Amino acid sequence: MAAHRAASRGMALAALCLGMLCACSPKAGAGSEAASSQTPFGQTAPGQAASQPPSGQTPSGLPVPRYVILKFDPVNARSGPSDDHRLLWTYHVRGLPVQVVAETKDWRRICDPDGGLSWVHRRTTDGRRSVMNVAGGAVSILKAPRDNASVAAYLAPRAMAVLDRCQGDWCKIAMGGTVGWTRAGAVWGTAPAPQCR
Repeated sequence: MAAHRAASRGMALAALCLGMLCACSPKAGAGSEAASSQTPFGQTAPGQAASQPPSGQTPSGLPVPRYVILKFDPVNARSGPSDDHRLLWTYHVRGLPVQVVAETKDWRRICDPDGGLSWVHRRTTDGRRSVMNVAGGAVSILKAPRDNASVAAYLAPRAMAVLDRCQGDWCKIAMGGTVGWTRAGAVWGTAPAPQCR
């Protein structure tokens, strides 16, 4: 049963990856969580300080929870914080937004947009930010941060976009060559509270 769940999750995430290629696939670099808190627009990503908090808070010195992206395809998801723990599934989505909910010196416990909890090695994550449309329909990307603004584009279901910043209830995102605004609650990867229980 567990093997079937892991295989199904792998197939679902592989399908997710294919579905996102047509909408937007942000390029992930080789930066670390701490070194990559800058957005592609050169600003500090929301929820992440420009400088590290005082050491001792967490092994990395960064707040938990926080959002990062997966830097590689593939990324192995394990049941615990070491390579000796059971492989749960493999992520095949470079740039996937995940929320770090716990950490050790070398491992991060992450929550993914589907609510899956697993441990990944810290070298597989990057401090840049992205968001995902987990709703059943398209999300409007507006030209300005107000409800009556013109629509610039639509973010398809299961598609990702690069997160620039959030101001109040609005977040500025980029997908392809389009930059615009959406409500923070319309996409996954902006809520400050832990997303997995």
